Amino acid sequence: MNTQLLDLMKQRRTIYHLGKNVQFDQAELYRYIKEIVRNTPSAFNSQPVRAVVLFNEHHAALWDIVETTLEEQVAPDAFLRTKAKISSFRDAYASILFYTDMDVVKDYTDNPALATYQYQEYNWSEEAQGNAQFAVWTGLEENGLGVNIQHYDPLINAAVASRFELPASWQLRAEMNFGSIEKPADAKEFMDDADRFKLFQ
Repeated sequence: MNTQLLDLMKQRRTIYHLGKNVQFDQAELYRYIKEIVRNTPSAFNSQPVRAVVLFNEHHAALWDIVETTLEEQVAPDAFLRTKAKISSFRDAYASILFYTDMDVVKDYTDNPALATYQYQEYNWSEEAQGNAQFAVWTGLEENGLGVNIQHYDPLINAAVASRFELPASWQLRAEMNFGSIEKPADAKEFMDDADRFKLFQ
């Protein structure tokens, strides 16, 4: 069997030590990310995923917001570690904010033709999120870039939406950083296959 996709999946790792030594043009990166998200599958082709790509001072502003927000939430003695972690995210080249448009979810939830599934659209939108995040992550790693993904929502939602003037219906789901790989990931461990898979033939 062809293993190109599997090889890329094995290459996709969480990289925490990211830098700004990226040779791709920002416009090229933006087009590439858009095309991946555009072609990501979603239930009923509902297309609920939204992406905001942040370069330069906008990328730094995101992590400034995170730092300011968490400074108010975390005990002072623990905040030093938190601040160092956030600084490492700021060291990345750029960020991608992944959103779900809740207006799309509501439209499908309220659609009489989908009454049988009316409670499932949010779950399906989460599947679309996972698909999009995995696809973008793998695509960036295929091009030699490192990636990590964070989840500071809902603490930062209001401040980020205000800073970047985003629609109220967009719900933040994840913050992805990418950049040059300054230190590779450690070896990955896997749970026992017997606890994870079953085969019936």
